[in-house]
Amino acid sequence: MEFRRLGRTDLNVSSICLGTMTWGEQNTEAEGHAQMDAALEQGINFFDTAELYAVPPKPQTKGRTEEIIGTWFKKNSNRDKVILATKVVGRSGMNWFREDGSDSQLTRAQIMEAVDGSLKRLQTDYIDLYQIHWPDRNVSGFGSVSTIWQSVDCAADENAIHETLEVMQELVKSGKVRHIGLSNESPWGSMKFVQEAEARGLPRIQSIQNAYSLVNRLFEVGGAEVAHREDVGLLAYSSLAQGYLTGKYRNGALPVGARKTLFQRLARYETEGGQKAVDAYCDLAAELGIDPSVMALAFAHSRSFVTSVIIGATNLDQLAIDISAADFEMTEEIEKRINEIHLQYTNPCP
Repeated sequence: MEFRRLGRTDLNVSSICLGTMTWGEQNTEAEGHAQMDAALEQGINFFDTAELYAVPPKPQTKGRTEEIIGTWFKKNSNRDKVILATKVVGRSGMNWFREDGSDSQLTRAQIMEAVDGSLKRLQTDYIDLYQIHWPDRNVSGFGSVSTIWQSVDCAADENAIHETLEVMQELVKSGKVRHIGLSNESPWGSMKFVQEAEARGLPRIQSIQNAYSLVNRLFEVGGAEVAHREDVGLLAYSSLAQGYLTGKYRNGALPVGARKTLFQRLARYETEGGQKAVDAYCDLAAELGIDPSVMALAFAHSRSFVTSVIIGATNLDQLAIDISAADFEMTEEIEKRINEIHLQYTNPCP
């Protein structure tokens, strides 16, 4: 397993990160524990979760994934073996995260409540990387078609970025949080966080967790330069396009227990262009004799702006295939063939 430096910290994280969002919904506690055992045995030291998980978000399962990780820590007494990342939700109309029933936003009170809740569920007294799951401000992007600009108004009660960083500074000074990061953020937002931190002596963001896959390479437009020049590496999620790039949904297939079969929440991958792109990438993998999952993950893994690729699996066989992508060599010829498809079907699933 390769290890890469997390931002400008002294932490070296595995270049494959174990994603956890299915635990407590598609996976049982025992299955989550088995996945963590297997990941640790194969050299993964980096786990990612969120107060929102399991997915899809709903009151009945919020925080359940963190609880499963917490019972694993307690059972194994191995908290020191894992670099742990979790997230606080951004602004939304979801009102089941806070005890008073408020819609979620990044106020000081809500962040403090969120971090204490995560620590309790995770059965730990510190979080290595605390991430903002999505912005507090109105922005085209997460939850919308990010390639189509939407006119947005600044909310009258929008929580300023420097105010959010001031709360994060409190958490770092208290020892509850070691480092901070972003998720589902724009290049402007990322740079604003960097600038405010530098200008005010506040904690610096060390990573950004955004979607990145063969069918969604938008991070390369703006985000990659921020990652390079500011040492804010990408934690790439959905690099299998929520399962589409495995080929399992081709020709209308609906595998038992698969996310699309259960939840029907994958509309962004069901456009005409998206389906053609997925077919082209899967056909290329078949021609080259490569598992399509391995090819898709290895492409993300080989990008110079990526710190770690977050994988998610619902069984140990899938997990083993996903982890093996770290050892696959992305040759110039394979990359050339991938780019040819990309130029034909450019970012069809943002």
